[in-house]
Amino acid sequence: MPLEAGLLEILACPACHAPLREEQIPENPELVCTGEGCALAYPVRDGIPVLLVDEARRPA
Repeated sequence: MPLEAGLLEILACPACHAPLREEQIPENPELVCTGEGCALAYPVRDGIPVLLVDEARRPA
């Protein structure tokens, strides 16, 4: 389930404050930081972004 368009425009990475982009993977949707040095991936659970650095996945 994609996020509302207006919501994605106001969300930012809690670690570096860069904009987030949505990656629509059916089993595990994520919001990925667009910051060069950050690139954390935050999970979306039941349509709700979990913007906690402790819950984020580090890039491979």
